[in-house]
Amino acid sequence: MNFQQLRIIRETVRCNFNLTEVATRLYTSQSGVSKHIKDLEDELGIELFERKGKRLLGMTAPGRELAKIVDRMLLDAQNIKNLAEQYSQQDQGQLTVATTHTQARYVLPAIVAKFRQQYPKVKLHLHQGSPQEIAQLLLQGEADIGIATETLGSAEGLITFPFHSWHHAVIVPAGHALEKQAAKLHKSGKQLTLNAIAAYPIITYHDGFTGRAALEKTFQAAGLAPEIVLSALDADVIVPGHGPLTDKAGVAHVRDYLSSVLEGATKMQRDGVDAFEAARELVSMLHGTSKPFSSMGEFGRMAVNVDTVYRSLDPTYQPPNVVEQFRRMAVIEHHAS
Repeated sequence: MNFQQLRIIRETVRCNFNLTEVATRLYTSQSGVSKHIKDLEDELGIELFERKGKRLLGMTAPGRELAKIVDRMLLDAQNIKNLAEQYSQQDQGQLTVATTHTQARYVLPAIVAKFRQQYPKVKLHLHQGSPQEIAQLLLQGEADIGIATETLGSAEGLITFPFHSWHHAVIVPAGHALEKQAAKLHKSGKQLTLNAIAAYPIITYHDGFTGRAALEKTFQAAGLAPEIVLSALDADVIVPGHGPLTDKAGVAHVRDYLSSVLEGATKMQRDGVDAFEAARELVSMLHGTSKPFSSMGEFGRMAVNVDTVYRSLDPTYQPPNVVEQFRRMAVIEHHAS
């Protein structure tokens, strides 16, 4: 048994049992990969993979158990190397940080600038992803630090430390009924109630992002089920192309944009249009040169917003998993840009 065999086991799982891809990742031949797997199975006296001819279909029960041990062993081996580098090269090396888009865009720039000034010889790599993907990168040893909301705190095998807290705020257009209610309550030292907020459609973050779980728990504890008409992965989607809003014109522009998305997605859902195709069509209609919302950007995130509308209209609608959703977003972004 050697480390190359263990690496091949790990990469075979990660590559969904595609040995050609495993060979490419490990800079070896497919026949070499197959031989290493066979040698390890012969040494252990068990079959690790389910086969159909020469193709690998999946892992056997002992193979799945072995894969967990292999992950731990390779991670520990990498940690030993990292430990040695930390003491021998304390002011140089590489630091990999996995984080969400919102953190990377609005929180980390100033911190990264200071870090680079203090440690100019350290190469800093940023990976963006969902909280679930960030947890996986950490568990697989592909990231040193993860920064995200939710998910990380509940991921087994990770230690988390809170470093920032925030408050949710209600944002409405000028003259909205909630603005008038809030102004009236403020005079008597009171605040808006959850019942008042739940009476109106809500736009907020996607499941697993930026306190969405806490928001839902708060409403559930009060026995309320607010109508969430649109949800998104980060601030740039809830407020496309703007980030935090700073003026009334920006609020009005985003309100009109989201109203157009809701209206268009609703019509397409009732016409039986596939959600992915609906998202692509809406990007074509709303973005691009001379289109009403050409300055918004973030084209790919339309896929998430359309899925949210479809889900609200049809409780039986099954949205794509995270990997497929990111693929759709990438396709839309590529064709729109």
